[in-house]
Amino acid sequence: MQSYQNQNVLFVTTKNLDYLRNTQEIRLIEQTAKSVTVLGSREKSYAKRLLHVYGKLCTMSMKPFDAVFLGFAPQLVLPLFAHRFRKKTVDIDFFISVYDTMVCDRKKLRPGSLGAKFYHWIDTRTLKLADHVVSDTNAHGDYFSAEFGKARSAIETLYLDADTSIYYPRPQVKPPELKEQFIVLYFGSVLPVQGVDVIMQAMALLADDPRIHFYFIGPVDQKVTPTESPNITYIRWLSQPELAERISQADLCLAGHFNKENGKANRTIPGKAYIYEAMKKPMILGDNAATRERYTDGMPGITFVEMGSPEALRDGILQCMKESGYTE
Repeated sequence: MQSYQNQNVLFVTTKNLDYLRNTQEIRLIEQTAKSVTVLGSREKSYAKRLLHVYGKLCTMSMKPFDAVFLGFAPQLVLPLFAHRFRKKTVDIDFFISVYDTMVCDRKKLRPGSLGAKFYHWIDTRTLKLADHVVSDTNAHGDYFSAEFGKARSAIETLYLDADTSIYYPRPQVKPPELKEQFIVLYFGSVLPVQGVDVIMQAMALLADDPRIHFYFIGPVDQKVTPTESPNITYIRWLSQPELAERISQADLCLAGHFNKENGKANRTIPGKAYIYEAMKKPMILGDNAATRERYTDGMPGITFVEMGSPEALRDGILQCMKESGYTE
């Protein structure tokens, strides 16, 4: 993060105030700024948070501030309120591209359609209006510059953090019935970028191996057809403290991303990787330029596998299992 030495900074976010990316950025800005004023809302409804922020930006004075930092989804704020930020330094966290997410990743709109062109314009416009841009990986920064025409020199990388008040190393205590088994854990919201179909196929390939037990945590019943096997436990949802306890039970965690065809999957480091790292858990990562920005083959507990290949994921799990001392 750039320095805000002797500056009064307005931090604006439409995401919930305790969202980890918000707290990470506010903490870093506070390290150099003269003062930081946070504009956000504690409303649970996103629409209500957005309206609260819009109302405040329409009425509050901008005179006290030297710089404005727009957190989550600056596309919803900057194009509408750029006139209010005149003569201020405007920095944004371009963590998510609306165009990339809705058109390329989730495929809600066809490329070239009127809606897709609008999303591309709003991303381009937001980046053009910003003085400085924060991205989550170098690969993402390269993409944003090439796709939306922002000077690469104006984009810096800020990797995510894990909430270490929840996710920290702790003793591994397995359930008694799984004490002798190698526990492999995956959690996620089952988005296309994650490549859950690859995980399902890999679990199917290992369904008859009695040495292994899988925890799959996420709303899989709504998104894909689950692999059925006695050695798989599906859990639809856990609170963060409960999730941390499950992770602590695991011998190996699957980070991803495993979707080879998804451009975003190749440009991002999955957020769960930072959680596994904080808890010092061995993990399997999809092999791409983004994950190799932060992790290397020589790091303890790090295994890369080819993206898009259930067989490669299966082999990676078996290799990690062997290295952990589990034998045939």
